[in-house]
Amino acid sequence: MPSDPVQALAQEPVDHRFKGLPPDAGQAGLTVGQLTAERRNLHTGGFTTPVLTLDAEALSHNLAALGSYAERHGLAFAPHGKTCMAPQLFHRQLEHGAWGITAAVPHQARVYRAFGIRRIFLANELVDAAALRWVAAELAADPDFRFVCYVDSVRGVELMDRALRGGSVRVDVVVELGAGEGARTGARSDEDCRAVADAVAGTDTLRLVGIAGYEAEVPGADPDSVHAYLRRLTGLAVEFDKSGRFTGTEEIVVSAGGSAWFDAVADVFAEIPELSKPVLKLLRSGAYVSHDHGWYTRLTPFNRIPEEGGLRPAFRLWAQVVSRPSPTQAFINAGKRDIAYDLGLPEVELVRDPLSGAERPAPGVRVLKLSDQHTWLETDGAEDLDVGDWVALGMSHPCTIFEKWPLIPVVEADGTVTEYVRTFF
Repeated sequence: MPSDPVQALAQEPVDHRFKGLPPDAGQAGLTVGQLTAERRNLHTGGFTTPVLTLDAEALSHNLAALGSYAERHGLAFAPHGKTCMAPQLFHRQLEHGAWGITAAVPHQARVYRAFGIRRIFLANELVDAAALRWVAAELAADPDFRFVCYVDSVRGVELMDRALRGGSVRVDVVVELGAGEGARTGARSDEDCRAVADAVAGTDTLRLVGIAGYEAEVPGADPDSVHAYLRRLTGLAVEFDKSGRFTGTEEIVVSAGGSAWFDAVADVFAEIPELSKPVLKLLRSGAYVSHDHGWYTRLTPFNRIPEEGGLRPAFRLWAQVVSRPSPTQAFINAGKRDIAYDLGLPEVELVRDPLSGAERPAPGVRVLKLSDQHTWLETDGAEDLDVGDWVALGMSHPCTIFEKWPLIPVVEADGTVTEYVRTFF
């Protein structure tokens, strides 16, 4: 492993793998670091459309906002890395106080380890034998590595135990409490959770360290039902502590928290009574890092608690008008391969004249639908939109925005590109 694998990303060549970057940079054999040092302007520096960007100021604001929120409420923070899969952003999250980074699948954990992440919370039951042996080897080789994952079934415990037998380490696990019938994963009843915990106690390969869940999966989630679910989760933590199920651990992990209900998590976790060991109250929100222009703009808890702060959309996708076949129709050169669309169509934010550099709002321009490589725009007929204009789109759902772009320019307010964020999906 390089001494600083994040800094080593600057040595990658700017080549055909990276959409939207200046072709002349690749022709000149520039590395990412060399291109960064040139501080090119997004609109005049040779970038091609479509190109996804991150707003530097919004990114910094969001990183600070959740870091300070967690600190104010006595929460540890392990943001879900699946959102961005960007080691540079992971390390900025850690600099803002994050305890570690959450993963969903073994591949993500392997990326994290390749870039020096020392604490990983895997929010899934891990029953892949090869992946478990890899985790065990990482734990054995690095005494500073902390790994915790879900268990939600007796069968899962049996499979994990079988894969780990003969090893020299025990893997830390938390019982996942499901959010109800029709929800996603997790043991459905309190009795099921007790059975899973007892199955863990019967192994020499696993160690029960806590309780976890995901409140956004509560059917028909509203403040009352989410708070009730979280109190059920913390109640199990209290019960398991009193019954002596958390043996051999120095702290009890209680974890929840997506990007829609972290205020409820803060409320309920503040109510946890003193237990026999210190409690690690672990929040896992991930979408905050970039926020978005639709889905999370509507769902963020900061709408309910504006006095606590707020988040800013950091993404902007620039595409270019390549056809204007009628007064009410236009096409830009970005589509499903470039744009997130699983939680709604993008919205037109701005139009930029490539000749004058003037930017203007475009309230009369709407996205009608997406093809693979085109966005269909509908206009009111009077909107001034010309072939060659650059169109800025705002999008919903950070998780499916990041995944389409392996290298993303970070742009200052004046258009200067100051960094390139590398993703690993």
